[in-house]
Amino acid sequence: MVFLKAEKQNVMKSTTIRRWSFIHTWTSLICTLFLLMLAVTGLPLIFHHEIDHLLGDAPEFKVMPADTPKLDLQQLVLKAQAHRPGEVMQYFGWDEDDSNGVLTIMAATAGTEPNSSHTFMLDARTGEAVETPSANGGFMMTMLRLHVDMFAGLPGKLLLAFMGVLFVVAIISGVVLYAPFMRRLKFATVRHEKSRRVRWLDLHNLIGIVTLTWALVVGVTGVISALSDLVIAAWRNDSLSALVAPYRDAPPLTELAPVSRVLDIAGEAAPGMVPDFIAFPGTRFSSEHHYAVFMKGGSHLTAHLLTPVLIDASTLAVTAVGDRPWYMDAMMLSQPLHFGDYGGRPMQILWAVLDVLTIIVLGSGLYLWWSKQRRPRVQEATA
Repeated sequence: MVFLKAEKQNVMKSTTIRRWSFIHTWTSLICTLFLLMLAVTGLPLIFHHEIDHLLGDAPEFKVMPADTPKLDLQQLVLKAQAHRPGEVMQYFGWDEDDSNGVLTIMAATAGTEPNSSHTFMLDARTGEAVETPSANGGFMMTMLRLHVDMFAGLPGKLLLAFMGVLFVVAIISGVVLYAPFMRRLKFATVRHEKSRRVRWLDLHNLIGIVTLTWALVVGVTGVISALSDLVIAAWRNDSLSALVAPYRDAPPLTELAPVSRVLDIAGEAAPGMVPDFIAFPGTRFSSEHHYAVFMKGGSHLTAHLLTPVLIDASTLAVTAVGDRPWYMDAMMLSQPLHFGDYGGRPMQILWAVLDVLTIIVLGSGLYLWWSKQRRPRVQEATA
């Protein structure tokens, strides 16, 4: 009876391992080519600022005295409209690395989708427009579009989100398989005396377990980022819709109040916070009747958590200070974490090393599967 019980347990364990092996093999195979593309395109995106400077695509502003006064926002709006006549303002944004630059996004209509908008910088002191080629095309934009949606818009994002889910399942199933495998070997063992396939299997398992936490973080944050369009749509239909409900039947605006004071007004409504960007009326981050000033905190964490202050675009009265739904916080935190933007150069280098190791894991996984499929054919040919 003891023997039969032990034999039954061994059969059940063997069956469980085969099931997990099936899950790991096929989730990995289905997503591997997509993950390789994401890992390769993600590598230059980690160093996008540095590459922009290397390619000469980073905006450069005139050297002027440090105490040179800055133009007010309405003057910058007029400068932007003169630079691109016939287009409308969508967003103003601020980069903490250079206080002299104002990121400006314009398009044919306020509701134009982001990939069809035009991005450039305005010198905050002179209003001079400085083009940013990498934000509108070129190598880095190609890498970004491939990484974000493969030039396929929302369907591309949803496909990549599904591949990210498969990647997470592949990681979890790999951990389940790794536990019984390592009972027979010491940690980090690579059996150099064995065949090439066995050596690659040991390296595949070793690198996979070393990069486990990072791969899970990047996989989960990648899925969240890929679903950003749906997250923003949910925020618009839920939180933003409730905040602007009193304006639902209001007539369209024929004239906008000057934006000169909106930052001061938003600062009074959200003390202790600083502006990150302004969404002009009609954009997907605002309503048809509001300037939406998104305010952020001063710490590394809260700098990625944005609170919208809605300001009536005709009277400049604050109508609401929005709460942040948990799903918007998750999206805002996931995007910089996905690209390693939290810890400066050391974190960029760590992210790049782990990215390369992940490429090795993905490539070795393909090799192991291919060699396993090839082995029976070779044996049949030599039989």
